Amino acid sequence: MVLFKRKPVQYLNRPEVENDDQEVWLIPQTGEIFVEYEAYLSRMDFYKQHRFICQITGHSQLTFFDALKSELAGAQEVEEAFPEALKGPILRRVQFQTISRIDTLVDLIYEEFRADYYPGEAVTVHVVTGERLTGTVRDKTRFGSKQLPDGTVSPAFSRYFVSLDNRPTEEAVVDDLHITRDRKIFTKQVLRSFIKKTVTREAWTGAPWLVRPEIADRYHIDNRVPPHLRYESKAAERKQNQAQKKISPDYDGMVGSFQGNGQARLPELKPAPKSHKSKAHQSQLAKGKQQPFLNSAPFQVPPLQSAGPSTFLSHTFQAQGPPPQAGPPFPQNFHPASFTFAPLQSLPPQPPPPPPVKYPIEDLQIAPRYDGPVRPPLKYFSQDTPIDDGKTKKEGNGIKMESVGPLLESWDTLNVYCEIFNLDSFTFDDFVEAMQFTSEDVDCELFVETHCAALKMLVNSEADGGKVNVQLPEIEEDSEDEEGDEESAAPSPTPEPEPKPKGRATRSSLAKAEAARLAELEAENPEAKEDENAEGKVTNRAAEMQVDIGWIDRLRKRDFKNGGWQIIIVGLLHQLSKGTKAMGKYDELLDLLAPLNMDPTPETARLQYTKLDINLRIKILQQLCVLTAETKAVRNYMEECSETMTGYRKEKIVFQRDRKQLMEELRLLNEERKILLPANLPPSPVIEHATLNGDTKMTDVEEEIQDSTNDEHIDTDDDVHQGRSLRRGLDRAAERKRKDKAEREKKEKAEAEAKIPKQSKQFTKLMKDIEKKQKLIEEAEKEIAILDNDLREADCPRTRVLGKDRFWNRYYWFERNGMPYGGLPTSSTAEAGYANGCIWVQGPDDLEREGYIDMRPDWQQEYVHKFNITVPDRKKMEEGPTSVFNAHQWGFYDEPEALDQLVSWLDTRGLNEVKLHKELKLYRDRIAKNMEKRKEYLNPTEDKSVDSGNKRMSTRKKEQHKDHDAHRCLAWHNNMAIEELGHIHSEQPRARKPAKKAQPIVPVVEEERTTRSEAKSKKEKGLGRQGSRYNF
Repeated sequence: MVLFKRKPVQYLNRPEVENDDQEVWLIPQTGEIFVEYEAYLSRMDFYKQHRFICQITGHSQLTFFDALKSELAGAQEVEEAFPEALKGPILRRVQFQTISRIDTLVDLIYEEFRADYYPGEAVTVHVVTGERLTGTVRDKTRFGSKQLPDGTVSPAFSRYFVSLDNRPTEEAVVDDLHITRDRKIFTKQVLRSFIKKTVTREAWTGAPWLVRPEIADRYHIDNRVPPHLRYESKAAERKQNQAQKKISPDYDGMVGSFQGNGQARLPELKPAPKSHKSKAHQSQLAKGKQQPFLNSAPFQVPPLQSAGPSTFLSHTFQAQGPPPQAGPPFPQNFHPASFTFAPLQSLPPQPPPPPPVKYPIEDLQIAPRYDGPVRPPLKYFSQDTPIDDGKTKKEGNGIKMESVGPLLESWDTLNVYCEIFNLDSFTFDDFVEAMQFTSEDVDCELFVETHCAALKMLVNSEADGGKVNVQLPEIEEDSEDEEGDEESAAPSPTPEPEPKPKGRATRSSLAKAEAARLAELEAENPEAKEDENAEGKVTNRAAEMQVDIGWIDRLRKRDFKNGGWQIIIVGLLHQLSKGTKAMGKYDELLDLLAPLNMDPTPETARLQYTKLDINLRIKILQQLCVLTAETKAVRNYMEECSETMTGYRKEKIVFQRDRKQLMEELRLLNEERKILLPANLPPSPVIEHATLNGDTKMTDVEEEIQDSTNDEHIDTDDDVHQGRSLRRGLDRAAERKRKDKAEREKKEKAEAEAKIPKQSKQFTKLMKDIEKKQKLIEEAEKEIAILDNDLREADCPRTRVLGKDRFWNRYYWFERNGMPYGGLPTSSTAEAGYANGCIWVQGPDDLEREGYIDMRPDWQQEYVHKFNITVPDRKKMEEGPTSVFNAHQWGFYDEPEALDQLVSWLDTRGLNEVKLHKELKLYRDRIAKNMEKRKEYLNPTEDKSVDSGNKRMSTRKKEQHKDHDAHRCLAWHNNMAIEELGHIHSEQPRARKPAKKAQPIVPVVEEERTTRSEAKSKKEKGLGRQGSRYNF
């Protein structure tokens, strides 16, 4: 508390406010309210006086507000510096002490605790091998002193069990002589500040020190003042002492030894008051005035009894004896030798306090906040939402909730591994628009290139050997061939000379057998046909589409034009449907892509794919991405990234070591600068006074006036004979001007040098060294920041989650790792400045939901008994009207304001939310910037949209229809494939070497700092985004 005249400042009571319309004035620092402006001004004048003292630091001559600020800062510093393990024992020792001077109290407390250690305290121990090891006190055993047969008393000692750091299986058992603590942690100055911060004392003589109520509750310290230490008891005791002084003045100084009329025993205690004259016993004097009967104990008990508790009374300031009786005196048969202090019996025994809660703990074990903040409402990307019970709305983007997860997975895979796919990065919104794009006349390059790039990863081209890079189920041909031989005489074609792949094209006999059987079913028994169709035997013509050329052979030839890549997908899905794990999940796709009522041609596949629902498109592309993850190219890319990250980490360690060394050198240079600074300070400025009369001769002006008159005379004179002499005079005037100007410059330079303090060469050299060290530190920090970003971009094996909240919802920011924050800077849509631009929220998986939210009834009942609410009800209360309930449901945030509300909603006392809070705070600025960029990209200004549309529209394919000019996805072009391959994926590879094309125009993208990706050629290294000087 802030002190005024060494007493705590007392705040004014709040006045009664008659109604809500009454005008009041408030002092925010104290919470005081005034109904009169004059009273408010008077109080503010009082607080602004420089007469207040900071209780923690002891600084005086401060205003109230400065003292309060100093006290808060000092309290925070003391709280962090003082050992946590010592706080409880010291506060229990200080509680109810009656020593008036805090210096004496600090000295005695320090002497008692300087060689005493408590569990949980960090210490240094000396083991038998001579090593000094650090550890933590796990347990402590105290052994009291005892009297030996020869009459000597052995001192008390302690044994400490210390858990050693970096040695989890070892412990050390040491005594008082082989254990120490850091000297800087426990000092008298720190102890004094801690006591000032945590205890208080009333302003009357003999008042006890009391721990503040909120701190006493934290450390479970009894704050009830004993009756004999209260002000009423002390006042009654003083009155009684004064009465005894009037009756018996000879017993001055001894009247407080015993209360009552025991005058027969008082002379025996006469030597006791002499101790107050000794400086070493000032604290005992303070106790003697409050409880004088304690001072006589050492003179009355025999040596045997005084030796026993000596270790406990060596630093005792106040005995825990019974309160003084205000009633009848002690009995006459009382003997001093048998006088002992029994513990207080008036109070009932208290149950052991519960252990303090150490945060963070399990999130759902924190009590719910009924009036706390509610999580900001989620937005849903799908047409159906969890709160609609699965009912699809009539208007929307057509995407189902179950397709949002695969959609995000596909986009993330194609962007993280875009370098091995040879794909330019693209925004999530452009990707969604491309997946929704349907036109029979115009091809969306983004849509086509993603499918073709993924297909090319599955099978190598003919030039590279045509190897199948994934494991595919084999088509059962033996039993089918027998039926085909009976129904058709067509021989089976000879197998290809290639190494037998696991996925082969279906033979013509199989296709003809299926067609013949289908025709018989249609002619003879339509009902049997419907039954077989219901069983899922033959419901499409996917097999017939592979009769002329198998999908693998077509893929080897890179035949993607005119429905080529669509029919390849039909063949791939048909072969996947023959696997044991298919369980009919591809039948719906095959029935739509190769219907029975249409010809089995590539054109059919192309037209049907155009009409395909977006959810089925997402399902197909996700399956392609899953298959590409099994290829060797992706595994090699992951291994290469891992090796690259190892190199980055090693280089980062070098820069961190250099920075640490430079900072230490800079610290030494700054200390040297402080020593030399007083001798090199500039002198005080000298005020130049004008002359007494104020007249100043302006020589320069006069000369200029004369020169100008001469010039005028020369210009107006037409005499030919005097022109020559005047020219000489003009030369002399110009020379005089030059001399005057040189003299003025020389004089000004001399005056400027005189004003500059003459610093020693040593100090000048020192300042240059300091500046040099600072520049080197800045360079090292820049390198470390670049390496951190490179490590983030190279971290591609898995998508890292930001964290989880209390209800086990997962939060994703897909730019968190594996890609640049705004996509590749060379992308055709790099001007967007973002990649995804949203925080995505996924519901808990089934295991977490059943274990933490939808718990068993007995667990749920236990939770209700503890918090008076069930977990599902708490979820509804704290999340608001929008929630996700399982891992197949997704929501998102795309506004910086919602992001800030989410951060404030998190409770950092929970294990999950403290990690999520840390990640969101770390990336908050970057996430908010990407959200703003996304908003600008989706809602461009009129000039921007017109310019970008004219500049980005592609016309090198088919002539585009006017209805599709507004689609952003049509502006994307695969520049990376053109640069690496010479053509896009959907085009046939050229037989001749492609001519070198002009470098595409790279849009200017604002980046916060340089990355190594801008200085490295992709030909030198496969990773285009990581590193500029690493060759693996």
